Amino acid sequence: MSLTARMFSRSVTAALRISAVRRMPRLGGLVNTGRFSALYNTRITTRRGLATSSAEPSADPQLSEKESKNDPESSAKESTNHAVVSTFDLFSIGVGPSSSHTVGPMRAGQIFVQDLVDHGILNKVSSIKVDLYGSLALTGIGHGTPNATLMGLEGELPETVPTETIISRVEAMHQSSTITLNGTHRIRFNPDKDMALHYYESLPQHPNGMRFTVFDANGDMLATNEYFSIGGGFVVNERTQLAHGENVYYRTTKPDSPAAGDTTPADKSNGSTSATETVQMDERTQQDLVTASLPFRTGNDLVQLCNHESLSIAEVVFLNELQWRSREEVISAAYRIWNVMDDSIKRGCLSTSVKLPGRLNVNRRAPRLYQNLMRGFYSPPDQDMLSGPHNSAISDGTAAPFTRPSILETSLTMMQRNELNGVFRKKQRSRRPHLPHLDYLSVYAIAVNEENAAGGRVVTAPTNGAAGVIPAVLKYYLEFLSEDPSRDILEFLFTASAIGMLYKRGASISAAEMGCQGEVGVACSMSAAAFTAVMGGTPAQVENAAEIGMEHNLGLTCDPVDGLVQIPCIERNALGAVKAVTAAQLALQGDGSHRVSLDQVIETMRQTGQDMMSKYKETSQGGLAVNVPVC
Repeated sequence: MSLTARMFSRSVTAALRISAVRRMPRLGGLVNTGRFSALYNTRITTRRGLATSSAEPSADPQLSEKESKNDPESSAKESTNHAVVSTFDLFSIGVGPSSSHTVGPMRAGQIFVQDLVDHGILNKVSSIKVDLYGSLALTGIGHGTPNATLMGLEGELPETVPTETIISRVEAMHQSSTITLNGTHRIRFNPDKDMALHYYESLPQHPNGMRFTVFDANGDMLATNEYFSIGGGFVVNERTQLAHGENVYYRTTKPDSPAAGDTTPADKSNGSTSATETVQMDERTQQDLVTASLPFRTGNDLVQLCNHESLSIAEVVFLNELQWRSREEVISAAYRIWNVMDDSIKRGCLSTSVKLPGRLNVNRRAPRLYQNLMRGFYSPPDQDMLSGPHNSAISDGTAAPFTRPSILETSLTMMQRNELNGVFRKKQRSRRPHLPHLDYLSVYAIAVNEENAAGGRVVTAPTNGAAGVIPAVLKYYLEFLSEDPSRDILEFLFTASAIGMLYKRGASISAAEMGCQGEVGVACSMSAAAFTAVMGGTPAQVENAAEIGMEHNLGLTCDPVDGLVQIPCIERNALGAVKAVTAAQLALQGDGSHRVSLDQVIETMRQTGQDMMSKYKETSQGGLAVNVPVC
């Protein structure tokens, strides 16, 4: 066997000794060759840490900011190190149950095989090895990570994969011990042997790490790369993140990707960057630059920008979107996001399935809750709240006789009973309070997350685990309060996305880094801000609502039972939606001035996530996950 293996990189060097690769640390010997990678040679170096939320904060943030202003190089970096990303990167259409463990791995697999196509080596691949690390391994089975990864390697995307075929296709792989890379190249692959789950090992950059390696017929390595699913469906590798800062990610694939084997010989013979790749790298850099037309890095920046330009937060985001898309495209894309959200609510409410998948045997509740609402169980207070077929025995309004358990007759004296007289109201039947906003918010959120748990199509908002909060609050507003739904949808989504950008830059939206405060907590904050905006709140009141929404989610852990996005995730979304509306109401009662700022809360969230033990960050090694029996 040759001591060299052809490496998959956009470098002027096309080969590297395998022996040198094997001597390197876990990341040191792997060529990262993602979509936006610059050309570089693999070598043994001390790697810089990723510029993510997990980096140690400066001892004095104000001092660091002053130093950066005096440093020309730092100033140049700051020009592209803003919080702005596209709304349609923050809100993306995917499949359940997890954006970081399902959507991200599927995208990573698809990107890897597409790069094989672009370099003209797909047809030379004879075998593939997949390694999943850390949280992707610990909760991967319950989150559907292996299945999603395999679908990505077969060329599927979260936006378009036929969700009803995933299980059967994976079963076929197990039976035939083969996989069809990119849907065109069939190779041998035994999922039980060729996909390794490293439960107690993590790659240093991020807890959600994965590695793909392909070999030729002689067993020589052709290509390898590592990807990190950082939450919300965003995928990065080390080189791409260092290239442009925190805004660099893999979200979509090239619309003009060449067909398999269509790469020109020059692209693969000398390792030069293709024209398409160069254009993409330039576009990525240019995207960072053009958004500086209305940049913001913090919540304070955003509010000041709105006040200075006399714009709402949604208008700031919309104008930034126009740097990438036309006015009509932006509006159409926003409506498409809402339509998918609304459809996930509908499918969840009308589902005929009784159980959610997995060993927990969790019942779907949204269909019954929705039926109860539609049957009029929650009628106005002046009507009989219990009218209906299930209460025919007491429909005449007479009180059913109350029979005391015999144990009370023998354990309480008459004197004790007399002490109770006139203190408590005698309950003759269970009461159903008339709280329609709570009922609708809850059923909408639960419906979405039950669809997500079942592997259905949802919108990452900003993650799949928190996918029910924003749709629930928006649908509640549209149905009960909105006077101009078409405009309110845009106002709501663009305001929410602005807040999400701040969290993505200042902390993280990954539960593997922040716990559930980074998912449901962020979704609650985004929803509170958006609800305040459509209710006519000022930018200061919107910022206040966002702060309240997160302040009371700080420290929220991610401890899914059996690694499934069901308990406590589904109910937690319902509570997040209710809390968001409450936060908005509190903010609207004030003038926007408040003691604790959104920026302070985001920084507190980041520090809390750093201090949180790993067993409470999407590993199912602590909390409810170890105290609730699976069977």
